[in-house]
Amino acid sequence: MHSEVKEQPWRGEPLPRGRHKLAAGTVRASQRERLLRAIVECVARDGFDATTVPGVVATARVSSNAFYDFFTDKTDCFLQACDRVADELLGELVALVAEPDWIRAMRKGMGLYLGWWQRRPAFARAYLLSLQAAGERSLAQRERTYEMFRAMFADLGRRARAEPPDLPALSPLVPRLLVVSITELIAEEVRAGRAESLDGLQEELAHFAVRMLSDDATAARAFAGEGRAPVLR
Repeated sequence: MHSEVKEQPWRGEPLPRGRHKLAAGTVRASQRERLLRAIVECVARDGFDATTVPGVVATARVSSNAFYDFFTDKTDCFLQACDRVADELLGELVALVAEPDWIRAMRKGMGLYLGWWQRRPAFARAYLLSLQAAGERSLAQRERTYEMFRAMFADLGRRARAEPPDLPALSPLVPRLLVVSITELIAEEVRAGRAESLDGLQEELAHFAVRMLSDDATAARAFAGEGRAPVLR
C-alpha cells in the first residue's frame, strides 16, 4: 500500500515580536532555517526562474536584510538548502554500511532512498526538476552529490566481489550508470505527479542494481521466492 502524502501551503512562523529572552544566535538560526525552507517551497511551487528573493522573504516571514545576512543571492540560498538536505539523506544511507550483507544493504538503502523523496514532495520537485536552472553553481553541487552516490555503489560492488562466485572487475561505468538512471527515473515519476508511489519501485530498482553490481545469477538467488519477479530489464 502506498502512503498518502498531502501537502499544505507553508509559511514561516515568526518569533515573538517585541522584547523577548531569546538569544541572538537562536533568532538567527530560526531566520536561516525558515529561509532555507522557504526557498525550497517557492522553487517547488514556481520553479527556480520565477522564484524571487522578495517571495522567499515573504514566505519565510523575515526581513530582506536578514536574507542578505546569510546569502548572497537566491542561488546561494537554494544551493545551501540543497546541500543541507542532501547531507541528511547521505547520512542516513551511509549508516547502512554497517549492514553485514551487501544485498540486504542495497535493498534497505533503496527503500530508504525512495521513501525519503516520497515524504518530501516539495524538495523532490525543487531539486529534481529545477536544480539545473540555477546555473553553473548548481551543476557543481549536483556533481558533488553524484560522486558520493557513485562511491557508495562502487563500495557495494567491491563487497559483492568478496563473496563467491568470482565476479569480473566492476566497470567504472556501472556506478555512474546507476546514479544517473535511478535519479532520472525518480525525476520522471516526480514530473508526472507520481511521487506518492515511489516506494512501489523499491524491489525492481534493487534487483536492477544488484544485477548491475554483480550478475544475473546472484540477483536471481537474492530475489527468489519474492512472490513476484522484478520486471526491470
